[in-house]
Amino acid sequence: MELTVRGKNLEITDALHSYVEKHTGKIQRYFDKPIKINVLLRISNMTKTCEVTVFVDGIILRGVEKSDDMYKSIDLVFDKVERQIHKYKTRLAKRFKERNTLSHQFVMEKEAASAPDTEFEIVKTKHFNISPMSPEEAVLQMNLLGHSFFMFFNSETEAMAVVYRRDDGKYGLIDADR
Repeated sequence: MELTVRGKNLEITDALHSYVEKHTGKIQRYFDKPIKINVLLRISNMTKTCEVTVFVDGIILRGVEKSDDMYKSIDLVFDKVERQIHKYKTRLAKRFKERNTLSHQFVMEKEAASAPDTEFEIVKTKHFNISPMSPEEAVLQMNLLGHSFFMFFNSETEAMAVVYRRDDGKYGLIDADR
């Protein structure tokens, strides 16, 4: 397991690091594959926020929690990620069983430079490797990330596609023409 703990407006003490490390064991026990966990601890306006992102075999689990105590935020966010695993464990197990190789999907974020005299300002750019998957797997990944849409390479049509959550709670699929 690879663990990265970063702080924003906060110095990561040994006590905080070991507290986070203790909680990562709860997540690692669900997977026999190597996992990578990024933890960001942040303080802003007296609110303590903990963001956890777990990368395992092309699946990304993510949770964010805020409270007035950093240790409470850490507890809450790891409980949230653990609930995600429980909720989707049969689908995750099926996906891991069907895949033979470890996907190297890694999300990197960087701030984009804003161009003067533009009407639309892009404030964040994300880069990621797109793995072929079915629309059902894409919906699973979207829900694990907590997003309202997800772009992927549709293995059924061999084209780029987007799944999205509709206002009625159901899902939509936008498939690109070849």
